[in-house]
Parts: sequence; structure tokens; C-alpha cells
Amino acid sequence: MDTVEIGPEPLTPDQVVAVAREGAGVRLGTEALAALTTARGHVEALAARDRPVYGVSTGFGALATRHIPPRDRTRLQAALVRSHAAGTGEEVDREVVRAMMLLRLRTLVSGHTGVRPVVAETLAAMLDAGLTPIVPAHGSLGCSGDLAPLAAVALALIGEGEVRDGDGERRPAGDALTAAGTAPVELAAKEGLALINGTDGMLGHLVLACHDLRRAIRTADLAAAMSVEALLATDRVYAPDLLALRPHPGQAASGANMRRLLADSAVVASHRTPDCTRVQDAYSLRCAPQVAGAARDTLTHSELVAARELASAIDNPVLVRDGEVESNGNFHGAPVAYALDFLAIPVADLASISERRTDRFLDTDRNQGLPPFLAHDPGVDSGHMIAQYTQAALVSECKRLAAPASVDSIPSSAMQEDHVSMGWAAGRKLRTAIDGLERVLAIEVLTAARGLDLRAPLQPAPATAAALARLRERVPGPGPDRHLAPEIETTVDLVRRGTLLAAAEEVIGPLD
Repeated sequence: MDTVEIGPEPLTPDQVVAVAREGAGVRLGTEALAALTTARGHVEALAARDRPVYGVSTGFGALATRHIPPRDRTRLQAALVRSHAAGTGEEVDREVVRAMMLLRLRTLVSGHTGVRPVVAETLAAMLDAGLTPIVPAHGSLGCSGDLAPLAAVALALIGEGEVRDGDGERRPAGDALTAAGTAPVELAAKEGLALINGTDGMLGHLVLACHDLRRAIRTADLAAAMSVEALLATDRVYAPDLLALRPHPGQAASGANMRRLLADSAVVASHRTPDCTRVQDAYSLRCAPQVAGAARDTLTHSELVAARELASAIDNPVLVRDGEVESNGNFHGAPVAYALDFLAIPVADLASISERRTDRFLDTDRNQGLPPFLAHDPGVDSGHMIAQYTQAALVSECKRLAAPASVDSIPSSAMQEDHVSMGWAAGRKLRTAIDGLERVLAIEVLTAARGLDLRAPLQPAPATAAALARLRERVPGPGPDRHLAPEIETTVDLVRRGTLLAAAEEVIGPLD
């Protein structure tokens, strides 16, 4: 996807990912430009009235009672952006900032904000040129939108603050705009407010998190299947008639994935005999579809929230009814914050069950005849002993990150903004948790692969064998202890890129 056209229709998650992560450009459609022109005409008419209009001819927040004369309104908008760009801390990831810019652009062209076409065109030009404003990580309360992060973007739009250019170099925003052939914008009435009053940061976090988690859940099915094989567990519990007794769609999808991944496994077949007593495996093996399935259903709900938000136009005040403006509360981040917090729970639980499967490989009382810690020469070698420690540390962090941010609220703006969502914080911690989950899954895959190698000459299923072979192109098989950290990082990269998943899917087709 080279270019995304911005128009009246909602953006899709794939379009957001393409622009945010893959560097796709944007183009304003003719309908978008027409909507901008029409809406701006309404704002100019409002600005000419004697009656104060919030956001056009007044101050903001608790200062909304002051009427601002026309001579001060340009200064008012720039002052708003400068004062609200008050974040602190490390830089926000480039992809999150680009997602914010794109999502704010979509609202600007909706016809409900009243900015001039030049504002939207300049924001689009920044995205096209790869200019990414420096946005500090801390500062948003997730109500009145993501004010501080969006103000950092708006600051770059007016030629102030700093950006990363297309080569990743940190530069003054004004210089970078000039080098890209784009002039800074001098903001007019209402434009500063329209640039900062949205849930775009929270939503950017949610869209990217949903995209990554959808892949991670499928990878969890792959990791579980590899562990089931290598631990000589039974696949009988994944039978469709058993899973259908509890008709959750996510559970059915996960169970179907497990059956396909384990199909034609010589390892499983080796103990699928009438005298096999393996019908009561540990929960971490037996209940894999129930846990991953519940995670799927939670993700489906959160994707619905994201889709609704992608179809929204969020500003305050907002243009309605033939150019009139109305104050509203749509900038409150609760819907997005709840979804972000909700997702952190299955992320932590998927990591937890993955770690429990990994731990079974290391204990000779539970690993069905494999050497202690899968070590080459136990006692001299420690095998994967400490890899499980790393997993445990990550799982513990994921559990802490599952504590909701949205139950907190700190009043601000002289009690005018007396209840806030903390959705930005929910988004930041969710993405951190997903990073942890990917690392935990990578260690399970690495451990299960070693277990499968140690089951030779029994051969794994074609799908899991393909994933194992792809892993072995980058990470060698069992042997004396080696520096393990680089092998973990390599496997994390293969998980994050979907490389191992793709190898399995090349054999059995796309997983659900």
C-alpha cells in the first residue's frame, strides 16, 4: 500500500498500519478538500459574530469565560499549542506518532472541525516526507483528548519544536519543513484547538496493538502445538465435538488451529494407542484453546471499539447543523481506554500459560523422558534453565501491566476537567505488555523446538516441522551450552515478523 487516500469514509486498521509502520504516504481526496472548504466558511462566519464562541473567540478549559478580540486570535491559537506541548520523558515510537498524525488528519477532513485546507495539506505533507514530530511519552490524561502529545505534533506543524526527518535525524521542525518544501502554518481561529482535541494517540496505540496481538495469538497456538508434541501430550482434547460443547468462537478457532498444526504428527501418533493414558494433561496443555480462544474473543471486542473510533470525528467544540458549533464530551477516552486495559489481561494470561508449558520441559518429573533442563550434559550444561527465568520475569511484568489505568482519574484544569480516562497510559502499557508476550512466546518456541529435536527419530507434524526448520535456519539445534541471549533475540525477531507462523501456514494454509 503506497498511498492512502483520506476522504469521508473511515480509515481501516490496515491503512493505519501501512502509514504508521510501513511509511505509506497520504493523499487528500477531492471530497475531503471540499469538506474542509465548506467547514472553514462556517468558522469564519462564527468568528465574525459579536457573541463569544468557545474555541473560536474564547479562552480554553477553565479560561473559556474570557472573550478574545479578533486581533489576538492568531496569537491565541499559537499560545494554546505552545502551552499544551508540555510533555516529558522519552520519545514516543515513530509509528505511534505517525498513527496519531494520520488519525488527526482524518478528523480534520471530516467537515466537523473547521480548519483551513492548508492545515490538513501541511499535515499530509509531513507524513509524506517522513517528518515525525518528537513527542514525549508522558503528559496525556486521555481526556480533552491526548492534549500534550497532539500539541507536540501541532507545534511541529507551526515550525517549532523538533522532528525526526525521513533519515531519522533529529532536526528543528522549521528547518525540516523548509527542506521538505513545506512552509510552517500560521494558525487561525479554532485551528490550534482542532489539532489537539482528539483521542488519536490512544486510538493509534489500540490499532497497532490489535494488529500485533492478532499475530501473537496465532503464534501462541503454534507454540502450544509444538509444546504438546514435544511433551507427548494428547490431542484428543481438541476434538471439535468437545470444544463445541462450549460455543465460544475464539475457542473453536484456536482448537481448529491446534488440530491443523498437529495433523499427521508422528510424535503424537507414537503414543496415540488404545493403552495410552494421556487424557489428563496439565491445564497449560489441555486448556490452550480455552485461554487463547478467550484472548481472541477479547481482541474481537477491542477491534470493534477501534472500528467505531475510526469512524468517529472527535473535536470540541464540533461543527454541526449547518455550521453551528456545540460543546460535547466525545473527546473523553473511556471507550478506548477500557479496550486497551481489557486487552492487557489476556496478554498477561497468554504469557503466563506459555511460561508454564516451557517450565514443564525443564523438569524430569514432567517432561516425559527428556534430559534435565534440556541440557546436553546436565550439570556441566544448564540448558534452558535461565531462559525460563527470563520468561518468568517477563510474565511477572505483564501481570503488573494488566492492572487497569482507566480506573484512575486525577482532576485538572481548575476542576473543569474533573474526570479523565488515562487512556494514553493504558495504550503505552499494553504495547509494553505485547512486547513481553512476544518474547515469552519466542522462548517457548525455542524450548519446544529443542524438545522436538530431542524426540528424534520421531518426526513432528508437517506444519510444526516447517516452523522448526525455519527456526533452524537462524538458530542451531541442541548441543553444549552457548550464549543464549542472541538466540532468544533472533527468535523474538522471527516471532515478531511472523516468520515462523508463515512457515507453518505455507504448509496448512492461514490459521484463524
